[in-house]
Amino acid sequence: MFKKCVFAFCVYLFTFVALAQENSITGVLQEIEKNNSELRAYSTLIESKNLSLKTGNNLPDPEFGAYYMPFGDHLGGDYTEFQITQSIEFPTIYSARNKLIEVQMEQMNLEYFEKKQEVLTSAKKHCFELISLNKKLSLELTRVAQAKKVFEHVEEQFNNELVGILDYNKAKIAWLQEQFGVQQIELDMQNILLLLKNLNGGIDISFKQTYSQINFEIPSLDTLWVEKQSVDPSLQIMKQNETIAAQQIDITKKSSFPDITAGFNRQGISGAYYSGIYGGLTIPLWSNKNKVKSAEAKYNYQQTANNIQLQHIFTEFEKQYNQYQLLLTRFHEYNKTMTGLNSETLLLQAYEIGKISFLEYYMELNFYREAIYTQLQLELQLSQLKTELLKHQL
Repeated sequence: MFKKCVFAFCVYLFTFVALAQENSITGVLQEIEKNNSELRAYSTLIESKNLSLKTGNNLPDPEFGAYYMPFGDHLGGDYTEFQITQSIEFPTIYSARNKLIEVQMEQMNLEYFEKKQEVLTSAKKHCFELISLNKKLSLELTRVAQAKKVFEHVEEQFNNELVGILDYNKAKIAWLQEQFGVQQIELDMQNILLLLKNLNGGIDISFKQTYSQINFEIPSLDTLWVEKQSVDPSLQIMKQNETIAAQQIDITKKSSFPDITAGFNRQGISGAYYSGIYGGLTIPLWSNKNKVKSAEAKYNYQQTANNIQLQHIFTEFEKQYNQYQLLLTRFHEYNKTMTGLNSETLLLQAYEIGKISFLEYYMELNFYREAIYTQLQLELQLSQLKTELLKHQL
């Protein structure tokens, strides 16, 4: 009879199902994205690098040279000459290099989004930790009240010499431990708020948790992987590396065309002068040797490296997905077992009417509390692992 009663006890508030409203978390993430010092600094750095890239396709500076030759054995006046020239690479190379610069600029923007994902993923995990701690705090506050009630009951029995000093001390220690548990949870919450404040550029975060039903179901592995490949910045950067290597081949090939120099020249002696245009070609007979082969080899390597890295990333992603599904199964089993039970309240009632001793009450209570904390831990692990699996959506 007692076993059936104890089994029926196993519950506590576990319809207070999971997690803050998405809007609350979204608000925190939006604020951190706006205020995060690292992201703001990185944005400035990218702007500087973009401007630096653009300078790589500028024309070379014009050249001006002059001769004045007053010395020597000559009958006429002094010899003078000046020349101004402008050199350019073959025109098609500028358009090819401009395409490369555009790809490189896009890649740096992707690096910013990758950094943003890291920051927001960390912030979102902290939010879930706060929600979990808030639930634990709610539990502990109730348990403090229960422990106090039990202590007062034991104290009354002790004063009436119905129980010994050992039971009295155990009840008092149990009450103190619950109070210490509340203090520890409050400290943990304060520390996480400090971490969020740091991510928010030193500005305090106001995060209000409201409980609502959460859907832990996620799309299939194949669906998520296709989505991840299309939007995840780290995977897009890999593709950009391949595009950059291909564009380098095009630039190297066009570098085989001659450079062009044009200008104006004036020469004169004693008021008589000649002037006219100047033109020249720089023919890359040797300077470009093997550069095309080198660029093609680099492109082939980049393709192979991308395939290897992509396979590695998919393997890790699949491992995370499988771990998530395993945790989800365990979480559903816990929910199925514990839903509808009210163990702590029933245990307290059984103790108050004398069906079980204080020692039995305390041992059974710890068993069910461990089960509840395990469920909370599973819920937190699911929330954080889901955040990792869906980080490409941030």
